[in-house]
Amino acid sequence: MWRGLGMDVEKHDAFLSALPGAFGEVFLQQPNRPAGMAYFDNLLREAHSRRVKEILEEKKAGHPVVGTFCVYAPEELVLAAGGVSVGLCGGAQFTVPAGEQVLTRNLCPLIKSLVGFKLERICPFFQAVDFLIGETTCDGKKKTWEILNEYVPTLVMELPQRKEAVDGALWESEVRRIKDEVERRSGVTLDAERIARGIKSANARRAALERLYHTRRADPAPISGRDALLITQLAFFDDPERFTRELNSLCDELEVRVAKGEGAAPQGAPRILVSGTPMALPFWKLHHLVETAGAVIVAEETCTGTRYFAGMVAEDGRTVDEQLRNIAQRFTKVNCACFTPNSERLTDVLRLARETKADGVIYFSLQFCQPFALEGRRVEKALQGEGIPVLRLESDYSAEDSGQLKTRIEAFLEMIAGQKA
Repeated sequence: MWRGLGMDVEKHDAFLSALPGAFGEVFLQQPNRPAGMAYFDNLLREAHSRRVKEILEEKKAGHPVVGTFCVYAPEELVLAAGGVSVGLCGGAQFTVPAGEQVLTRNLCPLIKSLVGFKLERICPFFQAVDFLIGETTCDGKKKTWEILNEYVPTLVMELPQRKEAVDGALWESEVRRIKDEVERRSGVTLDAERIARGIKSANARRAALERLYHTRRADPAPISGRDALLITQLAFFDDPERFTRELNSLCDELEVRVAKGEGAAPQGAPRILVSGTPMALPFWKLHHLVETAGAVIVAEETCTGTRYFAGMVAEDGRTVDEQLRNIAQRFTKVNCACFTPNSERLTDVLRLARETKADGVIYFSLQFCQPFALEGRRVEKALQGEGIPVLRLESDYSAEDSGQLKTRIEAFLEMIAGQKA
């Protein structure tokens, strides 16, 4: 299977060899994990085996396999065509040096890792996709899509940077263009019945993720932030129907744990909201450091957090035109740092801090991630204005700064504990 995908098997094996140890340390050593996490643990273990085989079977059956890298990609249309929408690899230091061979070093590690996975040929999902759907959420990604287009067909959607009516019209035209491309490349006509199925499938997954996040408002939180992050990361890779079913089953268990007062951390443990850049699989460093320091992360205002499930697509569209308009309108409900002005995001962070009863917020940005790093100042001021402690951190995928981050996180938690006493 690997040879058929054009994988570099030796490098792929070298990449995977470090994961079991890291996974065991970050996840399996946690006490009192929910039993329902077994499915997601196994899903991660088999991400580069069973899931790849499933995707290749879909591809063999003539269904398109589409790579995505952003919550704005209209997955509904891929699902409507009977296709597979799969997230691209991009959260590991292992591939950053390869990415730096064709990209500038002062670019965020997310993009460098993404490109490195393709150049090194060690991401089976990247190797399996028929085409990619990119978007213009930052200049780095905008130009990177041009480079990746040399390796795999890449469709770039122009995401507006404002949310005025004219911007909505532009985005709607982009959604319609992608619908035409999906039809052309899949040979499937996307009628209203098919699109309705795609919308319902994507909405059901969002609803399950939102349900998971609601359980975390309890004190004690019934699930750790590490586990919740892993679930959201895997949402980009798994079969959506199966993922939704398994996540709802886990939520049933979590709601029972809430009723019994059972938690993944002791009651009264410092509650932290994380805000900022997305954390692609397998980037778990921040969550691991925070929670091993004695706190519990109760929500992530990130693209691998609340932005992923923000805004349901209205299901009342009866015609293809209405449905595409509904899909396009979701973009106004997702507050990426690429927008200006972006006061909705400040409101969102403050709302989440209140709803989750967060004792403090860690604003995290990857190095050279300009939109989120620059917007951090406004988020910090808004939180301070409400009397909510905030710690700004910047890092990359390497482990070199773990000691320094740990010291700063521990000092932040001590300050919070002092305020609560």
